[in-house]
Amino acid sequence: MARRRITEKDAIVWSGVLGLVVLLLFILAMNPFSGFGSEIADSGQSDNMTASGSGAALSVAEETSLPATGSAVLINAEGSTLAERIRVPAGFTRTEVTEDSLDAFLRDYPLKKDGKPVLLYNGEKKDNQDAHVAVFKLPLEKEDLQQCADSVMRVYGEYFWKTEQYERISFRFVDGFQADYMRWREGYRIQTGNSRSSWIASETYDDTYENFQKYMRMVFAYASTISMQEESKKIKLAKIQTGDIFLKAGSPGHVVMVVDMCENEEGKKAFLLGQGYMPAQEFHLLKNPMHEDDPWYYEEEIVYPLETPEFTFEKGTLRRLKY
Repeated sequence: MARRRITEKDAIVWSGVLGLVVLLLFILAMNPFSGFGSEIADSGQSDNMTASGSGAALSVAEETSLPATGSAVLINAEGSTLAERIRVPAGFTRTEVTEDSLDAFLRDYPLKKDGKPVLLYNGEKKDNQDAHVAVFKLPLEKEDLQQCADSVMRVYGEYFWKTEQYERISFRFVDGFQADYMRWREGYRIQTGNSRSSWIASETYDDTYENFQKYMRMVFAYASTISMQEESKKIKLAKIQTGDIFLKAGSPGHVVMVVDMCENEEGKKAFLLGQGYMPAQEFHLLKNPMHEDDPWYYEEEIVYPLETPEFTFEKGTLRRLKY
């Protein structure tokens, strides 16, 4: 068979094709995702990005295939617990905890589905729906009782109840009375209205969860940020841990609670804050106003007054509860 002769025109065409191939390979080498979207490869590795306004490198969890953009970097919409929903920034790891610790209790606590609103005690939506990134499925009474300080007490009460540390369920009333659950369980009830509350024997032994709920409602009615201040002490930021609070006692007063912690290799910490508020409402995880796509509050960026989405805390308000 006779060979086809390569003409000058053929040589020019092939030379052009080869040049285009070389140019395409060069573009891909410079930007491997150009023109092909920015989905994260399923390689078991994390891509790093920077949160808008935070300057902190963020990591995408290995178990996700969400696009590495915006809040999707740190917030896994499919996560059903705090630890699953909120990822840690790049270079940080969650602090080591024991199985029955408050940290573990909060990390494993179920959340409402991503995007759900914060509801009030009467089932209506809270007016401000721009302050939170997640809502805890923490029990909420149907009366306007479980407000800011009460929500923190509810967290501690539910934790002690679940881990059967019943002797630690004890909260102070504004009048100084110490309401111990163990005594309530034995059948004693609290008489109020005098200069100081007191115990009276009026019921029989009852260790049901329903009776525990009745006890907590009594606490909510007679405890507040004022009594919570008496049950706490000031601490330094370097000592912060899960369960600590930022507290402004009084009327108006407010309290937010540290609900999770992480730190980097240098020992620098970051934490998440949760709150209830007035009117009584569901306990929810707060945004950080400094970078709303990243809910972590970094130790290095904490200055006073400390701005949270709905309250400002002055220096000296970081405290540890004595529960």
